Amino acid sequence: MAEPLAGRCALVTGASRGIGRAIALKLARDGADVVVSYFRHPALAEETVAAITALGRRATALRADLGEPDDIARLCQAAGTFLGGIDILVCNVAFGVLRPALALEVKHWQRTLDTMGRSLLLLAQAALPWMEGRGDGRIISLTSLGSHRVIPSYAAVGAAKAVLDTLTRYLAVELAPKGIIVNAVAGGVVDTDALRALPEAATLLEAARQRTPLGRVGRPEDIADVVALLCRPEARWIVGQVIVADGGYSLLA
Repeated sequence: MAEPLAGRCALVTGASRGIGRAIALKLARDGADVVVSYFRHPALAEETVAAITALGRRATALRADLGEPDDIARLCQAAGTFLGGIDILVCNVAFGVLRPALALEVKHWQRTLDTMGRSLLLLAQAALPWMEGRGDGRIISLTSLGSHRVIPSYAAVGAAKAVLDTLTRYLAVELAPKGIIVNAVAGGVVDTDALRALPEAATLLEAARQRTPLGRVGRPEDIADVVALLCRPEARWIVGQVIVADGGYSLLA
């Protein structure tokens, strides 16, 4: 069976569960060795590592708070050392305060922007020494339709996702000459444990299913497949784009 990412080294943040875990496993199935970054769920991170090593890949779990610059620097240093370099960096952070804009406190705003928006910039800066010169590198962030559409109580998260969209374009232009391609993926409504923890999850999921032309909501594997496609050599001409993968959800007004 072909392994399009054989020999590649990947760092995936937020990979203990949900979309991040699906991405880590998909990259491993395609041949990559993977560092699993996590913050709150060490047991789940180790389960992800075990699943990757069962595929015959190298893997380890590293804890990092992506809202802390020192943690990001340590994470990239440790990941690069373990892997012997970094070819693929996936910035996937599931954090944010869900409140209407006028109910947000400064601490909510700052923590959300730091953890989800600023982390892409700092990860790219810290990973660059481990990526540069290896050829055909990839940086992919997970963004959201909420970066340009209004979603109730999503103001801080939407603003942070808009930062990711913008940084994707700027980093793409700066890093393409170094052989590193930067893109983002916006996945629409995806059925994850984090989403199901919301009080209105069942209503939200059913509304999304009814609105989606494909007749279902997204699964973590749907997003992982798109990320993996962007990591393949055949995707090298896609640069600085936010790829919407939502089953057609955003096509309807």
